[in-house]
Amino acid sequence: MDVRSLASQAVRWPAKILFPPVCLGCRNLVGEPGTLCPDCWPGVRFLERPWCEVMGTPFAHEMGEGVVSAEAIADPPPFKRARSAVLYEGVPQRMARSLKFGDRTDLAPWMARWMVRAGAELVTEADAVLPVPLHRYRFLARRFNQSAELSRAIARQTGLRHLAAVLIRRQSTRPQVGLTAAERETNLSGAFTVPPHLRPLIKNKRLILVDDVYTTGTTVKTATRALLAAGAGSVDVLTFARVLPKDFALGGVETI
Repeated sequence: MDVRSLASQAVRWPAKILFPPVCLGCRNLVGEPGTLCPDCWPGVRFLERPWCEVMGTPFAHEMGEGVVSAEAIADPPPFKRARSAVLYEGVPQRMARSLKFGDRTDLAPWMARWMVRAGAELVTEADAVLPVPLHRYRFLARRFNQSAELSRAIARQTGLRHLAAVLIRRQSTRPQVGLTAAERETNLSGAFTVPPHLRPLIKNKRLILVDDVYTTGTTVKTATRALLAAGAGSVDVLTFARVLPKDFALGGVETI
């Protein structure tokens, strides 16, 4: 071990004593920051190939290169591709809720690392990254936008330009939880826009739209349409977690 390594460890040692690293899922002590303990690690299901090339929905079996799901064929989304890092269940669900409702913004950089891994192909082709915005009233109540925390961390880790204020939410809509698909569409109709003076920033650009959880896709689809109408070249969607049917639940027969 060289002198530089010894010096680096000497600097980090007091910090580890005063602020020991804790598990992202349960806050028990772990050896390194940004990791999970042995109890939490089995509670994470990473979304891996094979998957639908458009929706990022995993297939139980290899279907061949470029195959898309029935969902993508029956109802083609306005975005080019969607990718998510993990299944929204167990530990990832707790992490997402802790970020959104528990003010755990310290989780965002670590969640973003998983997202960058899941969206590697999107990142290599993108010009910029931006978050799904909150309405200003909700932002003032919550004090931060969890999607913006994630998109900012992704921009720092990838070097992509961060367009935090290009897309705005001009209507204060009802929470989407508990609404039917039709009600979600109506609730978000006309909710997003890009101010005319900011449209040159996205003109013909390849964008990554970031959100915390992909549920039905109504929010990101509506936001994507607003970006494309404002002149964006293409939009990919990247989320931390994805809600999938119960067939994909932890402990199921098929793996993802």
